[in-house]
Amino acid sequence: MTKPVSPVAAWESLFRAQVAVMRQIASEFPSDVISLNEYDVLFTLSLAENRTLRIRELNENVLLTQPSISRLVDRLAARGLVTKLTDPNDGRGTLVALTDTGFDLFRDAAHIHGRSIASRMSTALSPDELTELARLTRKLYASVTAR
Repeated sequence: MTKPVSPVAAWESLFRAQVAVMRQIASEFPSDVISLNEYDVLFTLSLAENRTLRIRELNENVLLTQPSISRLVDRLAARGLVTKLTDPNDGRGTLVALTDTGFDLFRDAAHIHGRSIASRMSTALSPDELTELARLTRKLYASVTAR
């Protein structure tokens, strides 16, 4: 019989694994093309309907911490990777849309990034373990976001 693990010990294990894997993946990221934070914004926009989000929604959905999403979006807009638009439903709001150029750059970086992720994850975990990990983390995520 497996000895029960405390919630704190489980969290520490999850957190330390995530940080270690993230550091390894970040070291392999094609940062000469785009930063990991920029990639995160392009990734988030690529998943959105019409590849467009309000800047507030973008800030709520990026995976990495970004203290000033507005400045990051301005830098991406200056490079032609996103466009900023006035929200037609609320003139006070700003929409951020992924351009075709931004999507192409995202897709190219995603291929490299995806290979790195797949290598790290499949080296450590079997297909069944990956399935179980995904199930458990979705369950944890759902319990937090449902509140």
